[in-house]
Amino acid sequence: MPLASLTQGESGAVAAAHPLAVHAALEIFAEGGNAADAAVAAQAVLCVVLPEACGLGGDGLAIVLGPDGGTEAIHGAGAAPGEPPAPSGPGGTVTVPGVVAAWGRLVGRHGRLDLATDLAPALRAASDGVALPDSTATARLEQRARLVAGGAEGWDLLTTGAGEIWRQPALAAVLDLIAAEGDDAFYRGAPASWSASAVREHGGTLGVKDFERHETRSATPIKLAWNGGRLLVQPPMSQGVLLAIAAHWFERHHIDPAEIDHLGAESIAAAFEARDRVAEGAALLEEPLEVDPERASRRWGARAYLHTAGVATADAEGMVVSSLVSVFDDFGSAVFVPEGGFVLNNRAEGFGAPPNDLRAGALPVHTLAPAVLIDQEGDPVAMATPGADGQVQTLLQILLATRYGGTDLPAAIAAPRWRGEGGRLLIEEGHPGRERLAARGHRLESRPFGDEEFGALVLAGVAQGAVWAAGDHRREVASGAE
Repeated sequence: MPLASLTQGESGAVAAAHPLAVHAALEIFAEGGNAADAAVAAQAVLCVVLPEACGLGGDGLAIVLGPDGGTEAIHGAGAAPGEPPAPSGPGGTVTVPGVVAAWGRLVGRHGRLDLATDLAPALRAASDGVALPDSTATARLEQRARLVAGGAEGWDLLTTGAGEIWRQPALAAVLDLIAAEGDDAFYRGAPASWSASAVREHGGTLGVKDFERHETRSATPIKLAWNGGRLLVQPPMSQGVLLAIAAHWFERHHIDPAEIDHLGAESIAAAFEARDRVAEGAALLEEPLEVDPERASRRWGARAYLHTAGVATADAEGMVVSSLVSVFDDFGSAVFVPEGGFVLNNRAEGFGAPPNDLRAGALPVHTLAPAVLIDQEGDPVAMATPGADGQVQTLLQILLATRYGGTDLPAAIAAPRWRGEGGRLLIEEGHPGRERLAARGHRLESRPFGDEEFGALVLAGVAQGAVWAAGDHRREVASGAE
């Protein structure tokens, strides 16, 4: 079983969904940037190299824990169109992209450098080119029909082979504009007009005024007791609320360590029944959670979306940042903005039943769920994983393994996982709890060990004056420190 990679340093540490993003963050640390600067640099590079997972047309959510203990949860996601939605094509699934404004918020409130400096590695990657990742090449082939239908027929991505250098001059020009004029240039300049035009050409109603009205929302993270320390999760409209519900249930009950897999699966499945009520936030933690300690309910309604990319950073001053960037499905809506070289999200697919129904100007419940754990000694760990509805499931398993399973974080990351969706419990081969889960009545479905459906954790933290980062062996996660 491969162990999670763990690196330690003195000034800064990062784990991210691609090695080039790690290099970007370390470059920014070397230039005097802090964890917020490094997070933005890594996120921006991910938006260049992994367009199937994230991009300027997508969102970014983050939790920042400052050196003084202050916290901020940044909700870099936009709303549905202000014009009554009447979706008749992929354009109808697009909400206002929030990631660019989130960068401005992160750097402006918490960074030590400026946005232009933090975006420099991404701008260089877009203009000079990067070797096309195998994962992107595969996703491009699988989604080719959607991309062509969304206006991407002339996109160089569709004709670049895996491993070949892929240059993105249009995307570089947009990054250069943002670096020179600030994040507002994306929402009140040409990129907004280009995006609105592409959306309307493909059946949506999102317009320039929706971009102009966009605001980055922020709040205090939901904080709850956990194992003598504290757990910080993303507040509404994030599904991080569901992680808090399940974790709070464990905090209030005596647990047999042999049953953590069954109880973990049942508690988070029960929490998912409140998904459309996420806007109620911490109040949901006080509602009773129906968890049968003996039998599986098989009530899983979670869905099988996969793509998103994580970044976790930590610095010597004690700041940690947990973050995720995403366009939701593979290439989001697949609506392509040719003038800017990016695709737009399909985050409106996150709407559901009332009160989470699609309405003019509404924010959908969001799968991105970064978290920060503060242990009994006060040392913080930023943690995040892609996997849409699987995100909070994976995070809960890490929390349970370190609390009840007698294991440390690297071993917990490396261990086999489960993931509930569609009434089934997907389970990695070699999972030690398989027989016990089957005996409890779970409908198990095997997946190869290391399958990307089980997430790709990124962690970064501070311990005893040193910074460290750890990366999952799943997907292309890497970590580094200096």
